[in-house]
Amino acid sequence: MDENTAVQYLDSLIGRTLRVHATDTRIFVGTFKCTDAARNIILANTHEYRHPSPSAVRDAATNANELAAESAGIAQNNIKVSMTSRFIGLVVVPGQHITKIELEETPQLGRMRETLRS
Repeated sequence: MDENTAVQYLDSLIGRTLRVHATDTRIFVGTFKCTDAARNIILANTHEYRHPSPSAVRDAATNANELAAESAGIAQNNIKVSMTSRFIGLVVVPGQHITKIELEETPQLGRMRETLRS
């Protein structure tokens, strides 16, 4: 992709919701505001998501096994533990710590874009 096309593509993402994955496994979801030559990304209205700690996973597994033992005596193999989240507002994600960037698109927006392309 040439530089002009890349700039146009980045311009088209301004104001859209991005999901930015960091090297420390955090995920930032917010409105894309800008970037710079160092690949830093600024997001507004951002939520930070973290994977549960190992102790939280162990506690959930223990509780699930206790409930299974009380009800039917069947061990649970699938345990769901939610990610923790917090609102952080405006954030700069350093480019060197970004592992993946995803455009967060609702199904309705995807269908609308397909209709416009037809």
